[in-house]
Amino acid sequence: MTYGADYKPIPAISATSGEGVEVLQDLYCYNVRIVNICLVGNPNGNNFILVDAGMPGSANEIIATIEERFGANSRPKAIVLTHGHFDHVGSILELVEHWKVSVYAHPLELPYLTGKKSYPEPDPTVEGGIIAKLSSLFPNEPINLGSHVQALPSNGMIPGMEGFCWVHTPGHTPGHVSYFRDHDGTLIAGDAFVTVKQESLYSVLTQKKEISGPPRYFTPDWKAAWESVKKLQRLRPSVAITGHGLPMMGEELSTSLKMLADNFGRIAVPDYGKYVGQQLKH
Repeated sequence: MTYGADYKPIPAISATSGEGVEVLQDLYCYNVRIVNICLVGNPNGNNFILVDAGMPGSANEIIATIEERFGANSRPKAIVLTHGHFDHVGSILELVEHWKVSVYAHPLELPYLTGKKSYPEPDPTVEGGIIAKLSSLFPNEPINLGSHVQALPSNGMIPGMEGFCWVHTPGHTPGHVSYFRDHDGTLIAGDAFVTVKQESLYSVLTQKKEISGPPRYFTPDWKAAWESVKKLQRLRPSVAITGHGLPMMGEELSTSLKMLADNFGRIAVPDYGKYVGQQLKH
């Protein structure tokens, strides 16, 4: 297993870095510098799943967080990924080596997780703030998990994550997925939409809550991204954890997500950038 040659820690941090929130009894959101990981499972047991794997260099922090919630020497049944961008798989090799667990991702995401293909380069010219301008410095070469990663089952289920199904939500990446539990409307959205303007340094630092589309500098297919947001809005989630930003729930979530789905071209799609299609501009 190897990381890409450009993998390195990124000197960025948010106001909520190192903080965790128990959103539901069996749903815990923890912020690793600028990105969220999720722990799905009741803390009274040892049957849980880790969703995403944080920033480069954060393995020890993630392990310590899990052991604090589930007990010493606890390990997840598996790691499931929303997608393979560096801030969502930044510590995955160390975690897989430590726990000896399997990793699951959408089939279309596997080339980026097995060393075969790089994502489209981030776009520092896209409309946005300082984070967008610095995005050319972000790691983008593929990691190689080898046989440790496998495709999510085609029936929509997730091994070890009872009650959830995966929903294909491409646009930000070809194989991006979100995880949804129908009986209580729980959504783990990844970067299909987020609750902070991830392009803005001020918003990232302060974690000012506002619904936004996927991070602009890493989103090459805006048409697919819009369709994915519409798909998630039709699920009528009651609580959402996104890859960046604070959890959102209830009326705030339903109102904000409908507004985003209805006005994606105005709210989410940048006015300019090399991946912006003219047909989506407002």
